[in-house]
Amino acid sequence: HRRLRTIRTLAEAGVPVGVSVAPQIPFITEDMEQVLEAAHEAGARSAFYTVIRLPWELDALFRQWLELHYPDRAARVMARIQDLHQPGAVARAQGRSYDSSYVTRMKGKGLWADLLRQRFATCCRRLGLNRERIELDLDQFRPGLLRGQGSLF
Repeated sequence: HRRLRTIRTLAEAGVPVGVSVAPQIPFITEDMEQVLEAAHEAGARSAFYTVIRLPWELDALFRQWLELHYPDRAARVMARIQDLHQPGAVARAQGRSYDSSYVTRMKGKGLWADLLRQRFATCCRRLGLNRERIELDLDQFRPGLLRGQGSLF
């Protein structure tokens, strides 16, 4: 509710606001449409998503968390994550749950990635999200100091 209040406050002040529905975790984050609807009602006009990525030690850590919090669906969740990053039976047999390819690592590839992409696009189209590109006023930008750390204000 605090995030939605922040979106509303910014939007009412004329600040362009977008929302990230990330990471998408198969069979766990099942509320994409509800989040996008609430953000749109609060004033967000753009949105994006990413799928869960489990590089390096995050894989083992996530599997441990999954077994603790969702033991009944842990195997199914991991199978879909593997499908998102390495579609196909061979990749699943290898147990790979991450693909570092720049082109596909944020959205995945294969059937499950396509379904997620369609779901997101359909909801955004219905709500009118991502329709317009907003030109930001760069005239107010002032470069930081030439030496040392720049100022935030």
